[in-house]
Amino acid sequence: MTDLSGKTALVTGSVQGIGLAIAKVLAGAGARIAVHGLADADEAEAACAAMRAAGAPEARFFAGDLRDPGQIATLMREVAHWGGADILVNNAGIQRTAPLAQMAGETWETILSVNLSAAFYTMQAAMPAMAERGYGRVINIASVHGLVGSVEKAPYVAAKHGLIGLSKVAALEYAALGDRGRGGVTVNCICPGWAETAILEPQIAARMEALGADREAAMADLMAEKQPSRRASDPAEIGSLALWLCAPTAHNVTGAAIPVDGGWTAQ
Repeated sequence: MTDLSGKTALVTGSVQGIGLAIAKVLAGAGARIAVHGLADADEAEAACAAMRAAGAPEARFFAGDLRDPGQIATLMREVAHWGGADILVNNAGIQRTAPLAQMAGETWETILSVNLSAAFYTMQAAMPAMAERGYGRVINIASVHGLVGSVEKAPYVAAKHGLIGLSKVAALEYAALGDRGRGGVTVNCICPGWAETAILEPQIAARMEALGADREAAMADLMAEKQPSRRASDPAEIGSLALWLCAPTAHNVTGAAIPVDGGWTAQ
C-alpha cells in the first residue's frame, strides 16, 4: 500500500465520477484532499465528507471555473496557501459531440479550455514547488481518445491528444529532479475507455430498451463496439492506478500514457 500521509492532492472535478473515485482512493492512503468542481454548498460538503470517511485527515472544497485562467490562478493560490499540491490530478473535463462541419466555434473553445488549457495552467502553477520538494505527481486523466480518434468528437479528441503531448513535455522538463528516495517529479496520463460513470447511464438505458435486455447484456453489447473485454472499468480501478503512480517506486514512470480500455487501443 502506498502511504500518502503528509501529502496533499488536488483533484479537479472531484465531486463526482472518476474524479471523486480517484480522490477517495488517495484519501484512503492518507492524503489531504483538495476537492474541486462545479458544486453547490451541499454537494461540496458531501464530497468533502466522503473524503474524510475514506480516510483523509483533512478535506476542503476549492471552487474555480476552469474555463477562466484568472479563476484557475486564484484556485492554485488558495491551494498553495493550504499547503500546496504534492499530487495534482487533472480530471475535470467536458464533452460535446457534433460533426466537424457543424461543431460550433464556442464549443471548440470551451472544450479546449477545460480539457487542455486548464491542465497547462494548473501544472505551471504547481510544478515548481514540486521540484523544490523533490517529490511531485501530476496525473492527467486523458482518455482513450487521446490515443485514437472518433467521429463527431473533434474538440475532445484534439484536447486529449494535446494533453498527452503537454504531459510528455512536462515529464521531460522535470525528469531529472528529485531522487529515488524522495520519489522524483513525474507526469503521466491515464487513458480510460468505457467506465461506469453517470455519463454512461443514458446509453445503457437506451441499449436495454432497444435490445429488451438486462443491464449486464446491454453493457456487453455497448462495450463490444469498441472495448474487446466487454467490461467497463469501475472508477475506483482508475483510482488504484493513480495511487500506484504516486508511489516513490514509480519514480521512473514518467511521460507515459497508460490505457485502461479493455484492449480498445490494442486493435
